[in-house]
Amino acid sequence: MSTIARLTLEQYERMIAGGVFDPRDSNRIELIRGELRTMSPIGPDHDDTVDYLTEWSVQSKPKGVRVRIQSTVALPELDSAPHPDVAWLARKLSGRRPQPADVFLIIEVAHSSLKYDRGEKARLYAKSGIRDYWIVNLVDHCVEVYRDPLRSRYQSLTTHARGSQVPLLAFPDVALDVEALFGSICADVE
Repeated sequence: MSTIARLTLEQYERMIAGGVFDPRDSNRIELIRGELRTMSPIGPDHDDTVDYLTEWSVQSKPKGVRVRIQSTVALPELDSAPHPDVAWLARKLSGRRPQPADVFLIIEVAHSSLKYDRGEKARLYAKSGIRDYWIVNLVDHCVEVYRDPLRSRYQSLTTHARGSQVPLLAFPDVALDVEALFGSICADVE
């Protein structure tokens, strides 16, 4: 990919406010390190997984937590506004996009985007200080949990297969049941 010009997050926000983007396309574009990038098309397994995670999040979230689905998170230091599939956030945002200090958990659902989510997206979230980053890996039917960000890398990676529970870092009494997750979305695949 060649880049003609880089945008700041502020310029990107002004473009959105000014109606520069076609509304039919704007949900499939994200700003990553100053570059406008199109997002991968979403398949049915991805949709089903996001639906499951949405239901789980709404049922499981503690008081004071807001859940956002496929909405932007602002990473101002990196001129980025990715669209994670699921974000658990502090409830009060004061009319602005959530920023790293507001984030309890980011979840990306990955099949064709697995390399990107493990690579560039993980580095982006780590550099921003996102403490709890999960990838629901639809290829290997597991949940990859990235924690302990230091500079542009996560120092801790654990992989959770069926039969395990994945607790949230910020709310250890809340956990995702990996068996239930993949049992609900992969029944036809196996």
